[in-house]
Amino acid sequence: MLSLLVISAGVVFAQKNDKQAKDKKPSSLPGVIWQDPGDIASLNLIYGIGGAADAPDPSATYTFIEEDMNGTSPKVKVKDAQGVEWKLKMGAEPQAETAATRLLWAAGYFVDEDYYAPEVKVAGLPKLKRGEQFSSDGALHGVRLERKIKGQKNLATWDWFDNPFVDTREFNGLRVMMSLLNNWDLKTINNSVYELNGERRYVVSDVGATFGKTGNPLTRSKSNLKGYEESKFVEKEKGGFVDFTLHSRPPLIGALNASNYETRTRMEKVTQHIPHEDARWLGERLSHLSDDQIRDCFRSAGYTADEVEEYTRVIKDRIAALNVL
Repeated sequence: MLSLLVISAGVVFAQKNDKQAKDKKPSSLPGVIWQDPGDIASLNLIYGIGGAADAPDPSATYTFIEEDMNGTSPKVKVKDAQGVEWKLKMGAEPQAETAATRLLWAAGYFVDEDYYAPEVKVAGLPKLKRGEQFSSDGALHGVRLERKIKGQKNLATWDWFDNPFVDTREFNGLRVMMSLLNNWDLKTINNSVYELNGERRYVVSDVGATFGKTGNPLTRSKSNLKGYEESKFVEKEKGGFVDFTLHSRPPLIGALNASNYETRTRMEKVTQHIPHEDARWLGERLSHLSDDQIRDCFRSAGYTADEVEEYTRVIKDRIAALNVL
């Protein structure tokens, strides 16, 4: 039986300045942010949380439903022959997001069912308002496919500094994961609370801004091997706590947009002041992954053979760094 980190409810979700927060009243369902994935060494990281059973058919033709104008990446909604709905994302994030969900799942965190395909055929595909450059001959190129889960409800968003799990080992492990992945876009809108199987699952539901360089708008990147491997991981250690590197704050001139400057500056605190023992706990769990499993995270995302090897090397180095804190 899965060992769940459970916190019973009556919790008012953090909904500050978030137009997508949908749950207007507390829920009586238990909230969970982590579950024991079992034997980590046996996990299939080619397919991830959805497994082969939920994987999309790479040769199928999907039916266009509508264009999704939310967020910064171009997206469309489609349906397969079995009636399953998928959200397709194009641009700079599909490969990084696919790989990131594998590692988060292996560490025990809830993730969306994401898959990557170099090409997806879509019947009835119109000229897109965004992402037309990824479309040709009735197909979309370089696509992340997110499966819509039957029965899952999107209740709300949650805040890194105001949630039921603050100061728990499992939540601190998730904070470390954000630095391990170099996720520089830790906005509240990228965190979701899902209702599924009688529980409220706290999920980082957009992890596309990963595996590049963290930084200000002029220097940060997504899915950029050079930027990722040259990034510093551990910033400093003091008094039994560790700060991990995560840069998101704009240059000083960015303070003219005070709200964004404050939000981005606050994000950097997500990966700071984490107890050594919580960081080591995460490192010990990740150390059960084999080299091939880590490679599978990046193979599943369509990276080249050389990129797979280099990303794997950096991930192994970061896991090792956690275990010697």
